[in-house]
Amino acid sequence: MLAKSRPDGYTLMMGYSAHATNPIFNPGLPYDTKKDFAAIAHVGYIPLILVVPTTSPANSVKELIALAKAKPGQLQFASGGAGAGAHLSGELLKVTAGVDIIHVPYKGNAPALNDLLGGHVSMMFDTINTALPHVKSGTLKALAVTSKTRSPLAPELPTMIEAGLPGFEIIAWYVVFVPANTPKDIVQRLNAEVNKAVKDPELRASLGAQGVELTGGTPEEADAFVNGEIERWAKIIKTTGMKGN
Repeated sequence: MLAKSRPDGYTLMMGYSAHATNPIFNPGLPYDTKKDFAAIAHVGYIPLILVVPTTSPANSVKELIALAKAKPGQLQFASGGAGAGAHLSGELLKVTAGVDIIHVPYKGNAPALNDLLGGHVSMMFDTINTALPHVKSGTLKALAVTSKTRSPLAPELPTMIEAGLPGFEIIAWYVVFVPANTPKDIVQRLNAEVNKAVKDPELRASLGAQGVELTGGTPEEADAFVNGEIERWAKIIKTTGMKGN
C-alpha cells in the first residue's frame, strides 16, 4: 500500500526489522525494498534478551556455548516463527560461536516462551519487554542482551559482545518510511516532527518502560542504517542457509 501511495507525505509506515529481511526470504515481493521507499527517521529499537530455563546448568553465555559444544545437535533454540528475530538471533549465535543448535519454530512468541518456561527447549532470544518479567519473577534465567550497549531495564546484564562474541548485535528496530520520490521538503518536515516526538519526556518514559530505546536522527542516517541491515542479514542468511516462513 505504501509503495503505491502518492508521495505527498500523508501516507507513512512504521517499518520494523522484517523490512530488511523480507526481500531476502521472499524475492517475489510486489515492491522493491530499496527503491520504493524513503526513510524519514530511525525512531528506536528494542533489544532481545537471551534466556534459558531455570533448570539449565548454564549461568552465562560462555557456559551455554561450552554446553552446546559438549552436546552438538542436542540443544534447541525456540522462536516465534522462521525468519523472526529470535530465529535470526539463534542463527547468528551458531555462526559467531560455532555451535550446532537446533531451531524449533512456533506459531508466535507466546507458545515458544511457554515451552521455554516448561524446560522443553534449551534457550530463546526474546524481546526484553516480554521476557524480563519472567526473569524478575525467577522463572527464567537471563544471560545477555543483544544490543550494542546494555539495556537500562537490565543494566546488570552484559551484551553478547561483552560476553565474548564480537559483532553480535541484533535489535527489533523501528523506522518511519514514506513512498520514494516524496519531495525533500516534506521529508525534512516529517523528520523534524519525528525527532521532536522522540525527545518528548513523557513519550520517552512511556516507551522506555517497555524496553524501547529512542534514537532519532536524519533521513540519510536512517536510510544508511536500513541498507546496512539488508546487506548484513543477506550475508548471514546466505552463510547459514536459513529459510523464512
